[in-house]
Amino acid sequence: MTAIELRDVRKNFGGVAIIHGVDLAIENGEFVVFVGPSGCGKSTLLRMIAGLEDVSAGDVLIDGSVVNDIEPASRKLAMVFQSYALYPHMSVEQNMSFGLRMTGTSKDETKKRVAEAARILQLDQLMRRKPAQLSGGQRQRVAIGRAIVRQPRAFLFDEPLSNLDAELRVQMRVEIAKLHQDLGATMIYVTHDQVEAMTLADKIVVLRSGRIEQIGSPAQLYADPDNIFVAGFIGSPKMNLINATSDGRIVSAGGITLDFAGLALPSGSVTVGIRPEQFDAPVTAPHGFAVTAQVVENLGGTSIVHCALPDGQIILVEQRGAVRTKAGEALRCAFDPANVLLFDAEGRRLRSH
Repeated sequence: MTAIELRDVRKNFGGVAIIHGVDLAIENGEFVVFVGPSGCGKSTLLRMIAGLEDVSAGDVLIDGSVVNDIEPASRKLAMVFQSYALYPHMSVEQNMSFGLRMTGTSKDETKKRVAEAARILQLDQLMRRKPAQLSGGQRQRVAIGRAIVRQPRAFLFDEPLSNLDAELRVQMRVEIAKLHQDLGATMIYVTHDQVEAMTLADKIVVLRSGRIEQIGSPAQLYADPDNIFVAGFIGSPKMNLINATSDGRIVSAGGITLDFAGLALPSGSVTVGIRPEQFDAPVTAPHGFAVTAQVVENLGGTSIVHCALPDGQIILVEQRGAVRTKAGEALRCAFDPANVLLFDAEGRRLRSH
């Protein structure tokens, strides 16, 4: 069942178009992540779903009903913001119960819901503390708990982890993923961090300049991007995108020659895409080339080697295990041509049919 649907949704601020005709269906129980660079419109789209921004054109539907003119409080959605927005003079318990008390929920029901949310979020021992006595991660859990007690149709998260340090971000990602599993609720999550998107989402919506570039599962977007923007945005470290030329069959990329006899190619400029971890074929593979390591990032279990192609373009090569290249050393890269992606001069994916 479709929980939330957007039909040709548009948003203008004054005479400037921000969202350009977005169509999207979010199924009941799905965890959907809006991801894209700053200014792409992802938070604006979320706020239109919540009712915090008016829709300039198109329709927002919740459970099959158009809600364009419905006030935010009546949409039965719960939003968690980047800032925790907790009342500093109230305890954790009072912060979590405040919304229920304001809507006249009975004391017994309020107590029951708050206790259940505290159990799920492991806040039981913190209920009498004030926000100033909590860590950043604990404060964000309280903000999430305040949303849980409302028993909403869906949860909306607007970059909820941006104020946390790196370790807490990882911890909270795990907690939010577990929360989704435990509640089975529909969740829409906005982030500019593609790692958060990849680790949390059932479905990712990649946005750029107010338009959807591609929708799919994390695995689909990683392995099968529709264009250069998605290919370069999804994945860490990002995909190597090498400027190349084509004569309709042979592609010359950075001093490397590739034969794509089974693919109808345009003549002229193309882009070759290959991920850093895919330079792992045996060095005797037919598609191989020599480079010199310039910079090596040692990440513990892996290393990322920055290498210059013969024409000066830089590629990233991932190495695993005990064998590690040092800066200045020669390195032979080899790859399976089946892993190579090709894009035309406009950045669109070239596919074999």
